[in-house]
Amino acid sequence: MSTASLIQNIINALQWGSFYALIALGYTMVYGVLVLINFAHGDIFMIGAYVAFFAATFILSTLGLPGWAALALTIPITMIVTSLVGVSIERIAYRPLRRKGAHRLYVVITALMCGLILENGNLALLGASRKAFPSLISEHVYTIGGVSFTNLKIAVIVTAFICFFILHWIVTKTKVGMAMRAISYDKFAVPLMGIPIDNIIVVTFVLGSSFAALAGLLFAMSYPILEPYMGALIGWKAFIAAVVGGIGDIRGAFIGGFLLGAVEIMVVAFFPSTYRDLIAFTVLLVILSFKPTGLFGIAKTTKI
Repeated sequence: MSTASLIQNIINALQWGSFYALIALGYTMVYGVLVLINFAHGDIFMIGAYVAFFAATFILSTLGLPGWAALALTIPITMIVTSLVGVSIERIAYRPLRRKGAHRLYVVITALMCGLILENGNLALLGASRKAFPSLISEHVYTIGGVSFTNLKIAVIVTAFICFFILHWIVTKTKVGMAMRAISYDKFAVPLMGIPIDNIIVVTFVLGSSFAALAGLLFAMSYPILEPYMGALIGWKAFIAAVVGGIGDIRGAFIGGFLLGAVEIMVVAFFPSTYRDLIAFTVLLVILSFKPTGLFGIAKTTKI
């Protein structure tokens, strides 16, 4: 493989890894605070893509704004509306189970059902026909030394890193982040300290759903075909990336997303594309066999 081909594959891997990383951040945040695998999170990504589609279409057709202005309005609308969907799921499905002290198995089953409701609800309301996402910005192809990339591809990568640094700052430098870390350490003692645990959980779902919505918007702009089940496979892959990086650790989830993206792209570069998932998941399985807690995960002990 030539140097130009290697750099090209690295850029492609960073783009794919950005989608996985943004979704994986939501998985790992919810798990870190609630010790809950929110299996509906991949479908939150899908909801974000559809919300962005309707918002962008409405803004372009009704307000007649240029593409860049429509994008500037679509981003906050998509993140706000999708975060409301995530918070509603927590309020309606997860909170009653948590307050009743339900076993984790029932919570996992509930999360799976929420994902199926979102998928099939979308299918029932909007139909099975695919939707074409409108073009909001003009894509420009740049070629340097035999390496081609677009302004959209670079924007996706830069956005993912900006989101990670913002989230890292929130978790490590703010009172809300301190409360999140406290809940993940001992959720029974936190209410005794006057911390409103329900409010912190809502903030967690808002942040996680917002990042998934942003990933859905960026994915729809990069691959502008939407369908109701688009979030299923990518959601599972992002969850696996979070586990490989170390579920509960935002740094691990972020790096795990890029690791999965790199493995997939490199497999396609050397093998037929049909081998992509087989070899990629085999590599990740090998990593977990040597490091069961993930790359940055730490084994937790329960004191009795």
